[in-house]
Parts: sequence; structure tokens; C-alpha cells
Amino acid sequence: MLDDTLKAQLQQYLGLLRQPIRLIASLDDSETGVDMRNLLETIVSLSDKVTLDTSGNDARKPSFVVAREGQTQGVRFAGLPLGHEFTSLVLALLWTGGHPPKVEPSVIESIQALDGDFHFEVYMSLSCHNCPDVVQALSLMAIHNPKIKTVVIEGGAFQQEVEQRQIMAVPMVFLNGEVFASGRMSVEEIVAKLDTGAAARDAVKLNAKEAFDMLVVGGGPAGAAAAVYAARKGIRVGVAAERMGGQVNDTMSIENYISVLETDGPRMAADMEAQVRHYGVDVMNLQRATKIIPAAEVGGLVQVELENGAILKSRSVILSTGARWRNVNVPGEQAYKNKGVAYCPHCDGPLFKGKRVAVIGGGNSGVEAAIDLAGVVEHVTLIEFLDQLKADAVLVSKLKSLPNVTIHVNAQTTEITGDGSKVDGLRYKDRVSGQEHLVPLAGVFVQIGLVPNTEFLQGSLELSKFGEIVIDAKCHTSMPGVFAAGDATTVPYKQIVIAAGEGSKAALSAFDYLIRTPIPQAQPEEALA
Repeated sequence: MLDDTLKAQLQQYLGLLRQPIRLIASLDDSETGVDMRNLLETIVSLSDKVTLDTSGNDARKPSFVVAREGQTQGVRFAGLPLGHEFTSLVLALLWTGGHPPKVEPSVIESIQALDGDFHFEVYMSLSCHNCPDVVQALSLMAIHNPKIKTVVIEGGAFQQEVEQRQIMAVPMVFLNGEVFASGRMSVEEIVAKLDTGAAARDAVKLNAKEAFDMLVVGGGPAGAAAAVYAARKGIRVGVAAERMGGQVNDTMSIENYISVLETDGPRMAADMEAQVRHYGVDVMNLQRATKIIPAAEVGGLVQVELENGAILKSRSVILSTGARWRNVNVPGEQAYKNKGVAYCPHCDGPLFKGKRVAVIGGGNSGVEAAIDLAGVVEHVTLIEFLDQLKADAVLVSKLKSLPNVTIHVNAQTTEITGDGSKVDGLRYKDRVSGQEHLVPLAGVFVQIGLVPNTEFLQGSLELSKFGEIVIDAKCHTSMPGVFAAGDATTVPYKQIVIAAGEGSKAALSAFDYLIRTPIPQAQPEEALA
């Protein structure tokens, strides 16, 4: 099951175990059960600190628990944690065995402080690149707080459960039997959702921070590049971001970033954050900006208000808030989101195996999604509003060669239909004849471009008719001391490499502004503080 290279790597990792662990397996005679036994026996053969107990009798078979020696509780994996989840398995082994996780000590303290009985079930698919973050977060929580139980369930091995619970998007998390969350979440986000007082405590800490020389709002490629370039100037830099890495986290494969032959989004996002932290930047994660106040109105420092009520001050600000997937905005979309309406074909495609689906959008993203899904589902219907597909010719050619794809151009989506619990079809209107059509299907993947995350800036600085921040060649906005970069701006071509370049340019422009601008004098109340 594991090739020699992977076995050697796993053996090296298992050498980091500080205390013995045991694998408690509940097996059956299914093909997955046999494969699970082989996997567990392989792990045991690679370390004298790991033992296997096959006397487990959990209701979910096949499954196994990773527990400390002498204990029976730990992280349970139902189905095989391979593919993207193999790393989650390795980390669960290491953390259970005493190897310290790479998270801030305050995060562990927050996990240990949670009080209550928390039974998490997280459904994942082996091809989902968003799932490992959630799986690893919940695994970490179960390992560090005995009141938290986590079961990781591979949907393909427990298809009946998936059908019964009507799970049509992963990762999907249940807490004590009720839906808790879906989609990518970090451990900090999960803890904050459980600890309702965390936001207020966080606001107090943020309000106490000294003013920055440069504050970057947003942690995607533009924000990360800006932070690195600014920090190398030796000035005080902060990053306030909803999630470090931004939308890069949701990108499956990256093969066009110069000097990087191939990587994936989560790996690149982690590398960006590591580099930002390497330069001593104050990273403030899980922070959403809600308002920006010009320096002229508040005594010489730009102020950024956050959703939790905190206010950050800085001599200069770089806005790099990025963009998000555009909604099609038709009846049924919101009602059936995660119940057949999806936005990530890599994550959720396997859940529609053998079923009929539609893709809305004929650009590169839409056509790539249709090609990807065609290899998994029974049939793909692609819906494009314009009179021709906008994707690259090579992608269009590939799409048209597939026997289980139907393409409709000049087609306006008018409704996503459902039976009250899940999607059952899509209505579209032929823009030439005016005739309406209903396509029976089980899922709809929306791939129609991006919307800039700039709503909080309306009325504060100049935005384009599309909501993008208007900037000049040096990334200046209409507000003095405030610069912008990346997908949230009017710069054409929303690409990672372009965003990173724009972020670097914005930092250089902001630094030039700083060295030419007098440092604001402290206000009387600040001087006495």
C-alpha cells in the first residue's frame, strides 16, 4: 500500500515519537478493512513505539483509534486516511506520541480551556485539498483536550452515511450530532466558534498594540509579499487577515508560479505565512476589517476598525483584501448551498460519483471544472451565458472531446431547483429563442469569476464600477497613506504571481511615502499613556 519511499519517510517521522502509542482497530472483511489492516501493520513495523490492538469493536467498521499507550480515547479514522489525508494521519501519530505541534502556545491553551462535551464527526474525501486543515485541527483538539472526541470519516468508505446525512460538500463537520460547519476552517476558527468570549478578549489585546509603520490588511499573495518587502526595511509591520494565504488556500494545483515547478495552494499558503513570520511581522489572523478612517480625521494615523471592535493604527496601510467566488444569484443557490450547490470541484466532485451535474461558467475555471468532473460523474452539463466559451482553446478542445459532456452557450441560468433537502435540477433560458429548459441533475458547480472584498471601503475611497480599488501605477489609492494591491484592485489579470508583484510594489511605494512624511506627533493623551 505504501511504496518504499513513503515507508522510509514515515519511518523517519515515527522516529520523532517521544512516548508509545497504540492503534486500536475495529476491522471487517471488506476490501477497505483488509487494506486498513495492511496499513496499520506497516506502521507498526516501522517503529517500536507503536503497537496494534485489533480487538476494537466500534460500530463504524473499518476504523481505528490513535491513542496513547494505556488509553482507549484518541483520534478515530473511519476509512483509509490516504491521499491528501495521509499527512493528517502522520500528524495524529506524532502529536499523540508527544511531538509538539507547530502552533502558537496560546492556541493549545485555548483548546485546553474549552469546557464541555464535544463529539466531532468530520466527513472528508481523499481528493479534497480543503479537508486536511479541518481534520488536523479537530485531531489536535482531541489530542489536547480529553473532553473533545474526533472521528474522521472518509465519505467513499461510508457512502450510506453520506446519503443518510445528505452530505454533498466536504469537509462537513457535525458536533454532537448536529451540523457545526462546512468548508475550510483553521483550529483558531473552530476554537473561536466554540469560545464565544474569545472575540472580545482578542479585541482588548489588539487595541493595546502600538501603532504600526505599515499595516497590511489581507494575507494572500499580495499581502504576504507586501509584508515581507516592508519588514526587510526594518520598520514595524503588521498583517491583519481573515486567513493567511487567502484564496490560494482553495487552489488545487499551481504550475505557473515562476521558479516553482509545481505546488498546491495549501502548501504555498503555509510557505507564505512562514516567510512572513520569519521576518518578525505581527500576524493577526482571523481579523475582518469593517472600516478605514483617514489619518487627517484622527490625528495623523490611519485607523482600521475590525469586526470584533478593535482599532489598529498605522502610519501607512496596504489594502490587499483579495476576492471571493461570485454567486450566480438565482433562486435556489443559497437554499441549496452545500446541498448540491458547490464551488470546489476538486473537493466535492467525488461526492457526485455516478451522478449528473452542471457547471455554470465557460471561462478557464468552468471548463477545467467540467473536464475534472467528467472523469468522476455520469454526465456534465456546462452552462455559458455568452455565445461562446471564454476558456483557452486547448481546454475547450479537450472539453469537446469528452463523450459525457453537453455544452449550452447563450444560456442564462434562471433557477437551481430542489426537493426541499437537496438539488434536483437547473433551469436555464435560451437567450436566442427565449425557450426555458429544465435539466435534471444532482449537483451544480458555480464557476463564474470573482468579486472583490471591498464592501467595507464604500464611501471611504475610490472604487471602480466593479467594486475594485482604483489605484495608479504605484499602487496609490485616493486616500493619502493608503495603498492597495492584488485581486481587490483595478489591476488586470487576477493571478498569484501578479498579486505578489503588486504587493511588493505597494510596499515599496508605501515605504517611499513613509520616508517623505513626517512622523505624527503623539497626542497629549497618548503621550501620558
